[in-house]
Amino acid sequence: MGQVTLRATPKGNGFQATVTYPNGVSISSSEAFPTQAEAIEAAALKVLDMPERLTDLDRSDTPD
Repeated sequence: MGQVTLRATPKGNGFQATVTYPNGVSISSSEAFPTQAEAIEAAALKVLDMPERLTDLDRSDTPD
């Protein structure tokens, strides 16, 4: 089963949002957010903006 990781890491005076997919692809925001919660929320919204990546997770679990 694939896992999508949402995280916030320190960047400048705030936190940067990062989405990591099971295939190793990571997408980070260029902007920093004042709180970890805002950074995580931004990362979650990125996932929702790219539903095809979530669909691909299901596809990769099916046998060829």
